[in-house]
Amino acid sequence: MSHVTRRHVAIAGAGVAGLETALALEHLARDLVSVELIAPETEFVYRPLSVAQPFDAGEMRRFPLQKLVHSAGGRLRNASVVSVDPELKRVVLDDGSELEYDLLVLALGAQTREAIGGALTFRGAQDEAALVALLQRATSGEITRIVFAIPPAATWPLPLYELALMTAEYFADRGIQGVQVALATPQDRPLALFGPEASDAIRDLLEIRSIEVHTAVIPLGWSGGALQLAGDKWLPADAVVALPTLKGPKVPGIPSDQDGWVGTDELGCVLGLTDVYAAGDMTQLDVKQGGLAAAQADAVATAIASDVGAAVKPEPFRPVLRGLLLTGLEPRFLRADAGKGQSVIDTEPLWWPPAKIVGRYLTPFLAQHLGLSTGSITAPPRKGIPVKVELEASERHSWLPV
Repeated sequence: MSHVTRRHVAIAGAGVAGLETALALEHLARDLVSVELIAPETEFVYRPLSVAQPFDAGEMRRFPLQKLVHSAGGRLRNASVVSVDPELKRVVLDDGSELEYDLLVLALGAQTREAIGGALTFRGAQDEAALVALLQRATSGEITRIVFAIPPAATWPLPLYELALMTAEYFADRGIQGVQVALATPQDRPLALFGPEASDAIRDLLEIRSIEVHTAVIPLGWSGGALQLAGDKWLPADAVVALPTLKGPKVPGIPSDQDGWVGTDELGCVLGLTDVYAAGDMTQLDVKQGGLAAAQADAVATAIASDVGAAVKPEPFRPVLRGLLLTGLEPRFLRADAGKGQSVIDTEPLWWPPAKIVGRYLTPFLAQHLGLSTGSITAPPRKGIPVKVELEASERHSWLPV
């Protein structure tokens, strides 16, 4: 097919959504497109394991981005997007250059902001040292009550549950008594987005760990040894750990709402524009999570592949929420299918490979690029000991829900 002029697909962003899009296009329309990813980073960081690092229960992995993008069939341009001109099909970059495209995919993620004043805002690896210092203060007896607070605008609360559970296990492992761990959430039930069955199981797990749970409360700020809640209520707290709130990137030339989120249709087309798509955290999807970002990217890739002439039927985005909850002991696999009203929680994998980020193409791709000749991946840690899961040859290029 060398006589065919390839359509140039520019992908702004090289996180989960960006890489998943590139991998899907390589699989669906390899000979019909040329793919270029635009990102300032030189590494792809597997962020979900950042919650385990302060407890020495897992290691956040980093991958050379140039090598990953090349292996995904694309090329990488190290730059940041300044603006987009959809009429001229042109992207302006921070180095002053311009990039023309046939089709554009926006996968720029979201920006973090402090949500609860006075709290330790945990965004990932950059806040690991602060959390370790907090654990040490509790170990020395300096503080006796830690509250993990979910702000009302949190779009993915699971990491804070992981931090609370692993903190309780951290103290139990060391025989430290007298430190109370509490969790405050605006939701009516723990991890309510996964449905009542999973929520009940998580509540039981929190109770077993002696974690005090406060539901239907809105944390506002921490000072003077107490967490202020809406309604002029207060919760005793020597320290508070909170999730950040997120804002959209607001790219000039791309329509967005007041918070910077970009509206799309079920195939990821940006509303009001032609040949511009968006996937991942920067879209208006309420839940910002890696697996959903990858699923959005898959929908985008099928739309683009069909548009450029591949024998592919566009597949609309269908949100199936999958979460792997690290607990410090046995991890829990959670799945909720909003379309079917079903939710499941289990200690056995509900998808394969059993990774934190579930992407049809990205998950097995990253498993292959861990530098392990056997094709194995590191499964969720149990008591800090990595478990190797061997992939059969037929499974190494596929994502298989269980």
